Amino acid sequence: MRIVMAGASGFLGTRLADRLRQSGHDVHRLVRQPATWDPGQGRLDPDALAGADAVVNLAGANIGAQRWTANYKRVLRSSRVNTTDTIARTIARLPAADRPRTLLQASAVGWYGDTGDQEVTEEAPAGSTFLADLCRVWEAAARPAEDAGTRVVLLRTAPVLDRTGAPLKPLLPLFKLGGGARLGSGRQWMAWIALGDWLGATEFLLDREDLAGPVNLVSAEQCTNAAFTRTLAAAVHRPALLSVPGPVLDLALGELGGELRHSQRAVPGVLRDAGFSWAYPDIASALQAALRPEPAIGR
Repeated sequence: MRIVMAGASGFLGTRLADRLRQSGHDVHRLVRQPATWDPGQGRLDPDALAGADAVVNLAGANIGAQRWTANYKRVLRSSRVNTTDTIARTIARLPAADRPRTLLQASAVGWYGDTGDQEVTEEAPAGSTFLADLCRVWEAAARPAEDAGTRVVLLRTAPVLDRTGAPLKPLLPLFKLGGGARLGSGRQWMAWIALGDWLGATEFLLDREDLAGPVNLVSAEQCTNAAFTRTLAAAVHRPALLSVPGPVLDLALGELGGELRHSQRAVPGVLRDAGFSWAYPDIASALQAALRPEPAIGR
């Protein structure tokens, strides 16, 4: 399969490209060049996508890279929406014979906002938080490709667990020093997925031409922040007796701190019904895989 990938140099894109090449696919990186690929200007040479079997769009600025100032919120939005809109409209303008059959489009479980203790599947409406609104316009930007007949899969991804990327990379030094702490009460539900399962699920969705629309890329089992904190501390053989009060989290991280205290009990309805099998379904096995010396690329 010939696959064109945007965001191929990021944490997930690099590993997915490696995984797909290992599976025998021909993966081409979509590299930004002012004359041919400039999503800020809505410019993409149609020849870059023509004849591809699938397009994978993982592009977007890092959610946790800095405080959410008004300016950085605009960056988070434009880096996702402009890229997606440019790719989707370019796909739609291609002749049917040259049009990619599939677009795997990044999104996030932030779509659901704060769900409390309620389990939410892909059928749940968008929440009312900044991230929920961001996901709503992000996903909507892919609609021109869908309207043109391309199968669009919206990858509502949870935080992906691996020692080389967020959220684990910045947490591990603290936990190894015994400074691991739950956030607020710790009773809030966390959405997460092991890196190996994210890669496996994405390749699974690439091959399953009968699946389209939003798909929750989350673990088979959910856990609370307190359970995550306790399990990570045990994995590095350190105590985790502390908690970070909400006001302190807000002072340190601003609006992002509030998002981290939201409860999100997203469940993988589509993947489960489609027969996907998780290699790391629970938080203990996922953290064991994530802390191995080499990234868990295979399943």
